Amino acid sequence: MTRILVVEDEQHLADGLRFNLEAEGYDVELTDTGEAALVRLEKEPAIDAMVLDVMLPGKTGFAVVTEMRARNQYVPVLMLTARGRAEDVLRGFAAGADDYLPKPFELSILLARVKGLIRRRAWLEAETRNANAGEVPDRVSISGREIDFDTLEVRHGARTLQLTTMEAKLLRYLLQHRGRNVSRKALLEDVWAVHEDTDTRAIDNFIVRLRRYLEDDPSDPRYLLTVRGVGYRFVADGAAPVDRSPDIDDDAES
Repeated sequence: MTRILVVEDEQHLADGLRFNLEAEGYDVELTDTGEAALVRLEKEPAIDAMVLDVMLPGKTGFAVVTEMRARNQYVPVLMLTARGRAEDVLRGFAAGADDYLPKPFELSILLARVKGLIRRRAWLEAETRNANAGEVPDRVSISGREIDFDTLEVRHGARTLQLTTMEAKLLRYLLQHRGRNVSRKALLEDVWAVHEDTDTRAIDNFIVRLRRYLEDDPSDPRYLLTVRGVGYRFVADGAAPVDRSPDIDDDAES
């Protein structure tokens, strides 16, 4: 059974979320502080998704997500914000959140977002095992950097950087559409499953982070290009599959 951790200090809201999530068939746990949430993540059974309020006593939701990602804990996170201000959304994404929902929210939308988080994780796990024609391989070399979608890592020389689930999904989507212009609206709808009017600067923030991972000079990108007035394009010849067979020299592949 899918296990969801709800981190919310407003007891009536936490109880309501548990009731409705359990009605959807989830196993739900509650905690009311960020510190307690971090402790719970270290224990078994594993948590499959988290609903995390931003305004918590002690550690804020932003601090919790930042610490989770620093610990290499990549549980999908839906953040609940008091207001849908662009700066709050961007801050949440920058910390490593996968989705956000401003309060007050409609229950049906929250349930849909939680289902989306779980589907994305399952989709990503399935996609990392699918290297058929037209799909992105599990491992791709870009500018001497190896992208491993199985471990969610970017390896460059002796350095290893960890991707969040959402960063990996966005990068895979751009690679799947390499050579074509992709609008910000398409990214919001296809990657984040967000269809309402949303500030697209959140997308730009993710692109900046991906450029830091992939480009030698992020200020003058060669691979992940901006298409003014449209969105972005990943150049078609900017990626190559990596063969990880033991008899192949990795340096020769890059």
